[in-house]
Amino acid sequence: MDNIDWNQLRAFLATAQAGSLSAAARQLGLTQPTLSRQVAAIEQRLGVTLFERVGKGLALTSTGHELLEHARAMGAAADALSLVASGRSQAPGGVVSVSASDAVAAYLLPPMVRRLREQEPGIAIEVIPSNALSDLLRREADIAIRHVKPEQPELIARLVREATAGFYASRDWVQVHGHPRAAEEAAALPFVGAERDGRYLTYLQQHGLPVKEGNFSCYAEHSVAHWALVRQGMGIGAMMEEIACQTPDVVRVLDDVPPVRFPIWLVSHRELRTARRIRVVFEALAEGLSRWPQAADNQPARR
Repeated sequence: MDNIDWNQLRAFLATAQAGSLSAAARQLGLTQPTLSRQVAAIEQRLGVTLFERVGKGLALTSTGHELLEHARAMGAAADALSLVASGRSQAPGGVVSVSASDAVAAYLLPPMVRRLREQEPGIAIEVIPSNALSDLLRREADIAIRHVKPEQPELIARLVREATAGFYASRDWVQVHGHPRAAEEAAALPFVGAERDGRYLTYLQQHGLPVKEGNFSCYAEHSVAHWALVRQGMGIGAMMEEIACQTPDVVRVLDDVPPVRFPIWLVSHRELRTARRIRVVFEALAEGLSRWPQAADNQPARR
C-alpha cells in the first residue's frame, strides 16, 4: 500500500459502491476497459482478489470488504482536500506577496495597499522590495511589477501602461547651480550616479547627456537611496514622474531633454486564474498603477 496509485484506489472504491464496472466507469467519466485495467492493477499490486463476478454485476470478496472502509476513509480525505483547496482559492482572505523595485515599493505601493486593505480586510499584502526580477515560477512572489516583459510562457503578464521618468534636483541645488534646461548644460553639472560599472553613465550618454565619470558626485545603486541623495542636493538624478510629483523639495531640470520612457508590466503565475485573493490584488494593482496619467493632469507644473 506504500506506493498505491490513487487512480487505482478510486477505481476500486467506485466499483464497490456502484456494483458494476459500467456504472463505475460512467461515474468516473472513464471507459469501461480503462476502469477494468485499473481494478486489475490494484488487485495485482496488493496480491489479493477484491471482486468476484455475480451474474452481470460484481460482488466484493471478504478481503474487498475489509479494505473498503479504508478506501472510503481515503476517499473522504481526498474530497476534503479538494474542498479545502477550492475554498482557499476562492476565499478573499490570505497573504499575497508583491515584488517591485525599491522605489515603487516605497512610494507607489503603500497607498494601493491601504486602499486594498480597506476594500478587502481579509487580504494581507507582503511587499518585497527588489530590483531583481523575482522568480515567480519559484513562488518568490505571487505578483511582480516589472519594467520588462517576461519571456516565460508559464507566466501571465499585463501591460498596464507606459511610464516616464525625468531629471530632477533639489530646490536648494537649483538655487546654487541655477536651473539647467538644455542637454549641453549637463556637461558641467554634478550628477548622482547609480552602478559603478558604467551602465548608468552609458545610458545617460545614449540619452543625449554629455556627461563623464567625473560628473558623478556620489553613487547609489538602489533608487530610494539615489533619490535621497538627490534631495540632499548632491546632484541631478532620474526618477519616475509620479514619485517626483510627490516630493515637494525637488524641481524638474533639463526640461528640454526628452523623458525616459519605460513600460510597467504586472506579472503573475497561472494560479492567478484560480486563486481569488491573487486575482483581487492583481486587478487592484492594475487599476492603481494605471491612474497616473489621469492624476498627472491635476498636478501643477514643477519649475
